[in-house]
Amino acid sequence: MSLTRRDFARNSAITGAGIALAGSAGVLGTAPNALASTEAETASEESADAYGGGVGYGPLIPDPKGILALPAGFRYRVITHSGTTKLESGEFTPSHHDGTAAFDGPRGTTLLVNNHELKGPRANWKHPVPLIEGLVYDPAASGGCTVVEVRPDGRVAEWVGIAGTSTNCAGGPTPWGTWLTCEENSDKAGTNGMTKDHGYVFEVDPVDRRANRDPKPLKFFGRYDHEAVVIDPKRGHAYLTEDAASPNGLFFRWTPPKGFEHGRGRFRTLADDAGVLQAPKCFDSGGKFVDDLSRATKTGTVYGVDWVDVPDRDARTVAVRKQFGAGEVTRARKLEGMWWGDGGAYIVSSYARAESPGAAHDGQVWFYDPKRRTLTLKVLLGVNPDPSVDGAFDGPDNITVSPYGGIILAEDGEGVSHLFGATDSGRTYPIARNDLNVGTEDEPEYSEFAGVTFSPDGRTLYACIQDPGIMFAITGPWKRQRRS
Repeated sequence: MSLTRRDFARNSAITGAGIALAGSAGVLGTAPNALASTEAETASEESADAYGGGVGYGPLIPDPKGILALPAGFRYRVITHSGTTKLESGEFTPSHHDGTAAFDGPRGTTLLVNNHELKGPRANWKHPVPLIEGLVYDPAASGGCTVVEVRPDGRVAEWVGIAGTSTNCAGGPTPWGTWLTCEENSDKAGTNGMTKDHGYVFEVDPVDRRANRDPKPLKFFGRYDHEAVVIDPKRGHAYLTEDAASPNGLFFRWTPPKGFEHGRGRFRTLADDAGVLQAPKCFDSGGKFVDDLSRATKTGTVYGVDWVDVPDRDARTVAVRKQFGAGEVTRARKLEGMWWGDGGAYIVSSYARAESPGAAHDGQVWFYDPKRRTLTLKVLLGVNPDPSVDGAFDGPDNITVSPYGGIILAEDGEGVSHLFGATDSGRTYPIARNDLNVGTEDEPEYSEFAGVTFSPDGRTLYACIQDPGIMFAITGPWKRQRRS
């Protein structure tokens, strides 16, 4: 049933107090000084209240090894390192680590599936994902993902989950324990040396290696520059983000065909046109159409959402996002990571304002409530006036929901790069700083954080520095975060 604008406006008027309360989980100031300060935790209680209510774990301590700065009491361990650690097949760990999820493995192990965001021909990269027989989609493509096994005794093993895909970005786990790896590249066969069309989602099983043989693109999710995907475990819908511009990308919902039952290997049974792929059409409490999520400038903003069918999901002649005219769908500036939690999807838009130039890499975090069919702005980051100076955050990208409350975000802005948390009330605090390579996106030493995810038992936070490609296990005195 469609949520009409009239219904949304009427419900907003009747339950306005409830909507405001639901939206208040993101009361984060837009001025840079309202963002988390690494000095706040060592100041007096009065000062700490002014800088975020004493949330977080204190100031970051520079790493003597020059790799990862963490709060006191925390430590890190390198799990994989491109060009240093090796796969079971003998090749070096591929580079450009990105989206990651952790799963319970057999005999007390933890299994992590790690995307490698490698684009274009294999010759372009020193350490592409190796072409393991039976696991290759397109032998010309350099990307894919690996499975990393962390054993109870600390030993680590790594093997290829899928190869021959392109620009594997955020992706997402499924409720049944598999990984959906997403291609953030929609090159067609014959473009940039590719032998097959790209821009698809593939399923990777971290436990059953045989299930990954003969990779099949899940074409029913559409062909476009995929970023992330989540599955609604109650309703069965898939939600997907697109990182694209000119015009801005879209947030999608896929509805499975009637009678379909999710589970391991079930996606392989579906036809390329199975289910319905749709894009959102948002409107405010007054029933006014919203063309882009960047129009929202206050946390707590709530939009109603209708869904519009995608005409040609395989984009045979026209890119999916270009199949809609003005006034037909709602777009967003640089949609990035997404994670399921609290009964809905947390969605990152890396730019927060329509007028943001490339340097103003601020950002938003939205929450989609499938029951109410609403999008609520939870976190709004201020423009960072000097990304080279520590103390403020910008450019949110990968995201995970923390078992200790709130969310954890990985920065992909300029200058100093962090992992940082945001509480349920929107207060931010630092967790880690990249001391290995700091610069700008145009300089070789720049690298983003990615692949942020907790172990199933919540004791370890895994995260990656994308270039040169390092996966870390971060442990320490985790604690429940207060709302303010």
